Amino acid sequence: MARAIRINFEGAKYHVVNRGRGKMNIFREEGDKEDFLRIVGQSCEQYQAYVIAYSLMSNHYHLLVCTPEANLPQFMRQVNGVYTQLFNRRYGSDGTLFRGRYKAIVVQEEFYLMRVIRYIHQNPIKAGIVKKAAEYKWSSHINYVKGGKKYSWLKYADVINREWLKGRKGARAYEMFMEEEDDKELEELYR
Repeated sequence: MARAIRINFEGAKYHVVNRGRGKMNIFREEGDKEDFLRIVGQSCEQYQAYVIAYSLMSNHYHLLVCTPEANLPQFMRQVNGVYTQLFNRRYGSDGTLFRGRYKAIVVQEEFYLMRVIRYIHQNPIKAGIVKKAAEYKWSSHINYVKGGKKYSWLKYADVINREWLKGRKGARAYEMFMEEEDDKELEELYR
C-alpha cells in the first residue's frame, strides 16, 4: 500500500504524533525529555517553525507544530533523526527508535485547534499518570496557565487570547475549556 501524500503548505498547523518502535519507551529518563525539547527548539530555529502545544509521554510524543515555510518533512526529519542518534549513543543501541513515519494531521479550523490542544494536554490524564494536566511537567499546559519554563519556540499566548475567549479572562477561560471532556473522535484518530 502506498504512503498517503503529505499536505504541506505555508503557515500550516499539524498535530504530529510518533511512537516508539514496538511500543518501546523513547524517553527513559527526564534528561531524555529535556534533550528532546532542546532538539525541538533547535529545529524550530533552523526551519523557522514553532510549537503551539506539546506533550511527552514515555513511549510517544505529541507536537502541535506550525510551519510558516511549508517544511514539516524537513523539520520532523531533523527532530526524529537527531533525537534517535542521541538516544542510540546514550543507550548503546542502533537502528530505528520510532515505529515508522510520524503521523501528521492538518489542523485548520479555530475550534478544532483548541480541541487538539486539549487532547494533547489531557494525554497524561488519560494515561493515568496524573489527575490534572497542571500536575504533568512534560507538557505545555503549564505554560498556558502559569507561564512555565520559557521557550522561544513555544507560541501559546495568542491561543488564550482567541476571539471566542475575549471577555472571559483568557487563561481562566482556557482552564475551563481544558476541564471539559475530550472528544472520542480525536482518540480514535490518533491511535
